[in-house]
Order: sequence, then C-alpha cells, then structure tokens
Amino acid sequence: MPDAPAREPSAAVIIAKRIEEDIVLGRRQPRERLIEQDLCDLFRTHRGDVRLALFELEKKGLVERIPNRGAMVRGLTPFEVKEIYAVREELEVMAVRIIPFPVAPAEINRLEQLQRQHSAAVAKGDLLTVFYSNLRFHQVLFGLCGNACLIETIDLLAQKVYGIRSYAHAFPQSLDRARRDHLDMIKALRGSRRDALIALTRRHLEPSPQAYIEAYERRFGTAELASRD
Repeated sequence: MPDAPAREPSAAVIIAKRIEEDIVLGRRQPRERLIEQDLCDLFRTHRGDVRLALFELEKKGLVERIPNRGAMVRGLTPFEVKEIYAVREELEVMAVRIIPFPVAPAEINRLEQLQRQHSAAVAKGDLLTVFYSNLRFHQVLFGLCGNACLIETIDLLAQKVYGIRSYAHAFPQSLDRARRDHLDMIKALRGSRRDALIALTRRHLEPSPQAYIEAYERRFGTAELASRD
C-alpha cells in the first residue's frame, strides 16, 4: 500500500511556531501584549486557533496569561534569570561530567556537522538558523550523558529562556564567541578533556543573561531590578 500523505500542521501549530520565532529573534519584546484579535487578523484565522497556539506557548514558558489583561510575552525578571541560569549551569555541568569517554567518532561527526551549520548561519547573519543549530548542538552534546531525566530537565530549562537569547545575538562578538566555544567543545570531546569541557560549558552560558539583564535595566530601571533581587 502507498504511504499515506503527510498531514499538514494545524493552524495552531503554525501560529505557535511563528510567534515562538518572533520571540526568539527579539521581534516581540518581554511583556508585549499578544492580543487575540490582532493575531486573528495577522494569521487570517479564528480565535480558537489563536488560543490553542497561546496555550502551547504558555506551556513552554514563553507566554504568560494575566487575569483581566490577556496573554503577553513572558518577561523574566533579572532575579528569575539568575535563578534559572544557576540551575542550568549545575545541570549542564552534571551532564558533561558523566559523558562516557571516549566519545564515538560518529557522535563527534554529528556535532561537527551541526557546528558547520551554525558557523555558516553566523556568517550569513541568519539568526533563526543560528538559534536552532545552537539548540540542536547542545541537545546532541548533553544527550551523550545518557541520563534521560537529566536531558529532559535541561531541555525544559532551556525553553524557559528562549526569549532572552536574542539579546546576546545582537552582538557579533557574542555570536563569534559561541562559534569558537562549540569548536573548543568538540576538541575537548575528541581529546577526552573533561575539565576543559566543564569550563567551556560554564563560560558558554554567560553572554545571554548578562545582555538580557543589562537591557532589562535600561528599559525598566534599576529600582525594579533592585526590588526583585
């Protein structure tokens, strides 16, 4: 029997993907309202599809619903960002500590392929591909640890801060640093140099929260920043 034709993604899935990309690329700012009727007009659909899309984004931690105000892009406070990144650092370091060495050449090759995609996207200024190739690189890297619970938790925390990645991506030096970090991580894996890999894992997390907190302070002021810390 011939294979059944692939089903087209639902309108809600497409809308959620588009809004997620807008958040990732900084086109939609923290605390920006997501008005259902405006989204219906933009995507030429009805409220049911829009509400399903917003529900999925809320589950990912990208959108929050405020009583009597509706949905908005989740605006993490500096305190929340520091908390999330503190946990991310410990979990990601835990993952690289338990990666079995030596790493199989096939896994190194997968990481090298993803890094070539990332480098090409950086050179072209294709920030959407930069984001997703970087995300996939780290999913493969941490997947080497083999602990399914740890891998899932790392992914969930990474989702919570999708919206702040664009702040570091605005600076070419940050993109180049990420590119160089990936290359050095691959070298550390190939050479079974765990201490170097741990240090790179910690360093790689630094630019995004720093850039986000600086932008948050410029936008909302130091009074709110201090009150949350």
